[in-house]
Amino acid sequence: MAATLHDVAKLAGVSIKTVSNVVNAYPHVRPATRERVQAAIDELGYQPNISARSLRSGRSGVIGLVLPELSLSYFAELADAVIAEAEKHGLVVLIEKTGASRDHEIAVLSSPRMRLTDGLIFSPLGMGQEDVAHLAVDYPLVLLGERIFGGPVDHVTMRNVEAARAATESLIAAGRRRIAVIGAHEGEVVGSAALRLAGYEEALAAAGIALDPDLVTFTTLWHRANGAASMRELVQSGTPFDAVFGLNDALALGALRVLQEEGLRVPEDVAVIGFDDIEESAFTVPSLSSIDPGRTQIAAEAVEILVRRIGEGGGRPSEPREVLVDFAVVERESTRGPESRAPRVEGARPGSQDSAATGV
Repeated sequence: MAATLHDVAKLAGVSIKTVSNVVNAYPHVRPATRERVQAAIDELGYQPNISARSLRSGRSGVIGLVLPELSLSYFAELADAVIAEAEKHGLVVLIEKTGASRDHEIAVLSSPRMRLTDGLIFSPLGMGQEDVAHLAVDYPLVLLGERIFGGPVDHVTMRNVEAARAATESLIAAGRRRIAVIGAHEGEVVGSAALRLAGYEEALAAAGIALDPDLVTFTTLWHRANGAASMRELVQSGTPFDAVFGLNDALALGALRVLQEEGLRVPEDVAVIGFDDIEESAFTVPSLSSIDPGRTQIAAEAVEILVRRIGEGGGRPSEPREVLVDFAVVERESTRGPESRAPRVEGARPGSQDSAATGV
């Protein structure tokens, strides 16, 4: 016969309510009591009846995470951070990949699968500002990314303009004046590429450096192969440059490969900086300078807000929150050389935010 809550409570010497609190991961249980109950659960092989518990509470203990793709390290590491934060709240994460398809992203918002979750963390890449009405759902939803602003839901995002400006300023401070950009998107007005390009242009203008359109390269995707192709095209064009800003780390890593193949020394001939500070960046040769956009903070804020909205009963918030997380410039060998072990340079100013993020 399967063990029951009563059996666990009797063995642990606590009330059934206390066992229930431990099973449901309620925080207000003394560690010693929690350990005693968990030991009893393990000894008896007790398995909670998830279906019955969901019927009683109206909750599944599962949240959804929708991402455009997992092949890019940024999104894989973001997913890992969200899972870690969700576990702190006793939640399981159901991940859906959309392939950056607008149709898929819109469809997932009304998918029956979402009814299996208590709420959703949603990072679109195919949808745009014109799709804001699709966010008016009747369940807790936290929006990530830079494709839609001013929607009817809570929004957690990074300081793209400020961070890109700081990345460019770090190159200028190192004496670089011919700074190439890899990864711009043709005609994009709102989105990561547009915001980061704006930050780059702001830094040049502030330093009195004229913008050279020949130094701005365009790609449709942000993978290593795209970075390599753009870098090779720029080198073969004969356009002089002494620094490269990859709008994400994958692009910058692709550029590093081509620079090495072409016999250009990094950072002596060309300094390189990326954006995202993925784990791999610290282990390349040379190690890649980058922008840490606050990925861990994004995950923590998104999960915390979602849990709060779930606790409030779900539905659209009357006053949606917009959270802009901190960033840091992480300088490594690709901009400062192998002898340098420079500290992180925190970049966010208290109370500051990207103008694009507020619709200005």
